Amino acid sequence: MKKRIDPGYLISLLLSVVLAFVIGAVILAIAGFSPGKAYLAMLNGAFSSARHIGDLLEYAMVLCLCGLACVLGARVGIFNVGGEGQLLLGAIVACQVGVWLDGLTPWLVLPLAALAAMAAGGLYALIPGVLKVKVKVNEVITTIMLNTVAASFCQYLAKGPWKNANKNMVAATEQLNARYWFGGLIGGSNLSTAILAAAVLALVIWYVMQKTSRGYEMKLTGQNERFARFIGIRTDRLVLVCMLLSGALCGLVGMFRVYGAEHLFRDSISRDYYFEGLMVAMIARYQPLAVVFLSLFFAALKIGAQGMELAAGVPNQIYLIIQTVVIFLMAAESGLFGALQNRVRKGKEAEKHA
Repeated sequence: MKKRIDPGYLISLLLSVVLAFVIGAVILAIAGFSPGKAYLAMLNGAFSSARHIGDLLEYAMVLCLCGLACVLGARVGIFNVGGEGQLLLGAIVACQVGVWLDGLTPWLVLPLAALAAMAAGGLYALIPGVLKVKVKVNEVITTIMLNTVAASFCQYLAKGPWKNANKNMVAATEQLNARYWFGGLIGGSNLSTAILAAAVLALVIWYVMQKTSRGYEMKLTGQNERFARFIGIRTDRLVLVCMLLSGALCGLVGMFRVYGAEHLFRDSISRDYYFEGLMVAMIARYQPLAVVFLSLFFAALKIGAQGMELAAGVPNQIYLIIQTVVIFLMAAESGLFGALQNRVRKGKEAEKHA
C-alpha cells in the first residue's frame, strides 16, 4: 500500500512555484516596487520574529486540518465543499458549551466542547452524504448551499439568542472564561496548544490512510466504487463514515479557533479557511503528508505577505496572485507536463532519424 512520490509531480510543483514568483516579480516591477526588496520583506515577515513564526504555525494548522478534512471525503470519491459551514457550526456550538458550563472544571468543559463541535460539524456533513448515497444528489451543489444556510444560522444565533451582552459587538457570542482558553505557546502570537492535538490528528489520519486496510478500502472506493462493492466493501457505509469524519474535523477546527485564538464566536472566526485548505488538498493530490508541507508553504506566504505590506508598503494581494498562479499551473499540470514529454520524445525520435 506504500505510494511512491511521483517525480514528475514534484518537478511540476517546483516549476509552478518558481513561475508564480516570477510572475509576481513582473507585476511588482510594473507597479513600481522592487521585487527583490518585496520578497525579502516577505521572508522577514514570515520568519523574522517568534511572533510571526507562531502566527505562521497557527495558520498552517488550520489549513492542514481543513485540507485533511477534504482528503477524507475525496479519498472515497465524495467532494466535501461544505467544510466552511461545518467549521462555523462547530465553532459556535463549542463556544456556547463553554458559556453554558462556565464555572466547571476545564477538564470537563474542553472535552465536551470538542465533542459538541465534532457532532455539529459531522452531523451537518451527513446531510449531503446521505443525499449522495441514497438518491445520488450531487454533493458539490448541496454542500455549497448548506454553507450559506450554516453561515446565516450562525449569524442569527450570534445576533439573537446567543448575542454578547456588549451592545457594541453586533454579531458575537459571550466571551469564554479565560480558564478555558488553550495555553499560548509563543507570546504575542495566536499559536496555542491546539497545534499539539492537530499534530496527533494529522498523524492518525496519515497512518489510517496509508498504512491500514481501511485506508486501502477508502482508496478502492474512490477509484472504482462498483469494483469495491463487488469485492465486498460496504461502500455506502464507508462514504457516510468518511463524510461524518470530514465534517467532524471541520467542526473541531472551529473549536480550536474559538478556544485558541478568538475566545468567542463572531463572523470573522473563519476567513474562508476551508476553501484555502481545499485548494491545498487539491494541489497536494489528496495526499496527507503533502497537505502538511503545502500548508506550511502557503501559511508562510500569507504571513510573509502581511509583513511585506507593513515593511515595504507592498499590498499583500501579491500572495493571492502567487497562490492563484500555483493553483492554475498545477490544475493544468497533467496537460502541460504531458505536452512537454511529447515534445521531448518527438525531439529524440527526430534525432534518431536524422
